[in-house]
Amino acid sequence: GDDIASLFQSDKVALARYNLRDCELVWDIFKQEKLLEFAIERSYLTGLLMDRIGGSVAAFEFAYLPRLHRQGYVAPNLGELESDIVSPGGYVMESLPGIYNNVLVLDFKSLYPSIIRSFLIDPLGFWRAEHEGLDGEDIVPGFNGAFFSKHHYILPTVIEGLWRARDEAKRQANEPLSQAIKILMNSFYGVLGSTGCRFYDPRVCSSITLRGHEIIQTSRDRIEDLGYKVIYGDTDSVFVWLSGDVDQNLAAEIGESLALDLNQWWRAKLDNDFAIDSALEIEFETHYLKFLMPTIRGAETGSKKRYAGMIDVGGERRMVFKGLESVRTDWTPLAKQFQEVLYERIFLDEPFEDFIVQTAAEVL
Repeated sequence: GDDIASLFQSDKVALARYNLRDCELVWDIFKQEKLLEFAIERSYLTGLLMDRIGGSVAAFEFAYLPRLHRQGYVAPNLGELESDIVSPGGYVMESLPGIYNNVLVLDFKSLYPSIIRSFLIDPLGFWRAEHEGLDGEDIVPGFNGAFFSKHHYILPTVIEGLWRARDEAKRQANEPLSQAIKILMNSFYGVLGSTGCRFYDPRVCSSITLRGHEIIQTSRDRIEDLGYKVIYGDTDSVFVWLSGDVDQNLAAEIGESLALDLNQWWRAKLDNDFAIDSALEIEFETHYLKFLMPTIRGAETGSKKRYAGMIDVGGERRMVFKGLESVRTDWTPLAKQFQEVLYERIFLDEPFEDFIVQTAAEVL
């Protein structure tokens, strides 16, 4: 700041050169990350001006209102619904703390959009089921007293179209469009759970989150029935421990096999229980060679959303930290560096006691 003020007083040409370079660097970032192309694609998708593409509620209404009107319905006014029902957030499983060899992460692809597609969760479908007194084979049950029509809905169709468009964007290597579609699809749950949206109804949005809770818990039970141990689960992922001597190739085979089994199992279950098609898609995402699930500080209970692991990327060992000090901005560089070195030594079975003592002494 002082340098800039000094240039303003003594050398405005140098200050202009500095400012121009600043703009060029920003433009280089835009080009490399295709940010302008992303903004254009998102503007097309949402119907919003390029400087307003972050408006999730407006984007939802752009996609939903015309389709609602074509079915002969008028949307409610903002704030017409009052409810004392609270919609919970994503499910986070109690973790089993410890250091593990060979932990697999299985991840549900776009879980909330796939729940909306599978279970036909939709404001219009909810209203139709309620107002027309639908029951039996004509409805899909939700939660908190919600039911959804099997034959009259909008949102699952919108998501299905966006899903296909994203797959096509990926095939064409159109990363800006693929990312724009992903953001739009994943915003729909948040919009339905926002009091700033005219379609807000906690019975509708809780039918998404509570179904997510059920899917993660039931998937854990299925995996454990197959003889594996689930040590953690977080919103749309489950962490599976492979005990015994397992090499990297075998771990990948088990991960792919578990994903295939779960996808087939969920298809059969949804067809049998509700006579609906499953859009749930679980993928084998990561194999941690070494994995640490810490305890809550000062307690024996396992932590949540905080873990570390070591993965193999093309023959190179790499550390991964989630929620721990090394990736937080409110810890010192020393704390981050200390944690990274300490965990790496522990994962590689290298001596670490002298490193701790030496670091403590240098700090003092």
